[in-house]
Amino acid sequence: MAFSWFRLAVPLCFAILSVIVAIIGHHQAMPPPLPAALGVCTLAGMALIWRDISSKMKGENRTWSGLLSQYLALKGMGWLGRRQRKKLEADTLNVKRVQEETLLKRLHKHANTCYGKQYDFNSIQDSDGFRACHPITTYEHYRELISRIAAGEEKVIIAEKPLILAMTSGTSGASAMLLSTRDTNSEFFLQGVTVCLDAMGGAFPATDSLQRTTKFFYSPTFRQSEAGIPIGPNSSTPASSRHMLNLYTTPAPAFEVPSEKDTLYLHLLFALKDPSVGTLESNFASTVFYAFSALQDRWQELVEDIERGKVSSALALEPKVRRRLEALMKPDPERAAQLRAHFQDGFRGIARRLWPHLHLVLAVDSGSNQIYGEMLRENYCQGVPFYSPFYAATEGLIGVNLWPQEPNRHYMLCPRSMFCEFLPESSLEEETPRTLLMEEVKKGHNYELVITNASGLFRYRIGDIVKVVGFHNQCPIVEFQYRRGQMLSVRGEKVSEALFLNALKKAVAQWPGAQLLDYCCAESGIMGDSIGGSDPHYQVFIELKGVRNLTEKQRYKLDICLQEDSAVYKSFRIKGSIGPMRVQLVAEGAFKELRNHMMAFSSTSPNTFKMQRVLRRKEFADFLLGKTIS
Repeated sequence: MAFSWFRLAVPLCFAILSVIVAIIGHHQAMPPPLPAALGVCTLAGMALIWRDISSKMKGENRTWSGLLSQYLALKGMGWLGRRQRKKLEADTLNVKRVQEETLLKRLHKHANTCYGKQYDFNSIQDSDGFRACHPITTYEHYRELISRIAAGEEKVIIAEKPLILAMTSGTSGASAMLLSTRDTNSEFFLQGVTVCLDAMGGAFPATDSLQRTTKFFYSPTFRQSEAGIPIGPNSSTPASSRHMLNLYTTPAPAFEVPSEKDTLYLHLLFALKDPSVGTLESNFASTVFYAFSALQDRWQELVEDIERGKVSSALALEPKVRRRLEALMKPDPERAAQLRAHFQDGFRGIARRLWPHLHLVLAVDSGSNQIYGEMLRENYCQGVPFYSPFYAATEGLIGVNLWPQEPNRHYMLCPRSMFCEFLPESSLEEETPRTLLMEEVKKGHNYELVITNASGLFRYRIGDIVKVVGFHNQCPIVEFQYRRGQMLSVRGEKVSEALFLNALKKAVAQWPGAQLLDYCCAESGIMGDSIGGSDPHYQVFIELKGVRNLTEKQRYKLDICLQEDSAVYKSFRIKGSIGPMRVQLVAEGAFKELRNHMMAFSSTSPNTFKMQRVLRRKEFADFLLGKTIS
């Protein structure tokens, strides 16, 4: 390998030297020692760069230009990350001042809009004045205003035209249409991406190597508003990452394939071709989990493609796309034989066997994605570290995880990204609750976040309940607890997603041979005649591996486990106000089908989809009832 680098470096150095000689020829008046020194320094600098590149490079079939561009990108991002981290650290020393500056910047920018004039933003001097004159809001407050923007009206809420009308994932209800601006994107990059890359580099130094990443993401479908504004998901897409596609294993033509299933196959095919993959990346751990699930189903077909140097004829590809992809393929029976042997050894720990230099899985695995992160660590990705970098939403960047190696996912709120207020959990149902500011919250308490962002949301309840678990200097560190709309409550008992999942995991541990693959719940009230009359109760749908039936005693274990964890639920059960849970086992693949059904219903992109743990639509619950096997 050193010899091949020497062969690349020498002609490059001579090319640079020839340029220097040409410059000297045009500058005869230059003192003789200076050009010689310049040439020596240039050669020495290039030699050091190539030496550094050579030490960081793993794998083959990389062009020197591709490696150099990746090297320079890493160096540039490293410098920017250190700079932004330093700024962030300074901001955490005076959170009150930084939050006031962030709020006033937002208000002054949009003061001359219809909305800014309505609430007299120009007269607001501080956060107290803002909270006194502006109500706490929900999406209904903005629905008609955003419709006007979609129709082409300008300066309604924000001063500029939005980049896109961003659709939320609809985890806890119907999808909402929000505004996304340049400020939203630049803040996410500068305060989120660069800072998390700095934290990641410190925790996992091997990620500094020049290896390709396999990133599981897809080209979403956008539609246009009446005024021609794109409507779709506000997330990382191949189009928005087009300048970085050479860092990924998946070639650009694959992103022209409209089918998610076929694009996933191509992600897997080109990842398997490269034994030196360094990182697996996606927005959410669920996407990585579904990728490994597909790999387990289709590995034989993938290995045959690598052996023959072809792309499967089962994929519905445009002829020109197929030609461009197959131009990147060549028969590789040696790699195919390696892969076949790895797959035949089973799928537990398969990631590290396929890619011996795999350093990291980079994906959010908190909240509704916690279950997928746990399954990946226990099965496919044993021994591979995970980093959940952001706490973010369609509304923008909320927090960053500065502690990549900590098992619990904690996020420090970014004081310059949003102006944050906090509703104590005990006051969520009050008509005019009083909010607290960053410097007023207390460790160990739960709050609903209320945000004012860069793209036209003011004192907006995002529906997330977080727990303050500590402080970084003066800045709160939070742990996601649950979504308000994802709470089980048939008698006012309020069982959160985290509470229910903990009880479910304890019950599954008492079912011999069972492995939890996925689950969701429905309150009996939405089921109607589907289940017959009975006391209010939870309808629980579970997909298991290793078990196709449960006894009534085993099913009742789940009810007992939840009673042990929730005194309120137990009291209602003892009184008979809530009936016993009904646990339904669904067929293998049922949740994968439900995911596709939900995405089609809400026009959600695979990049942003999050499974609903509490179903609020009868048709989704009926869909799973139709998949019940026990």
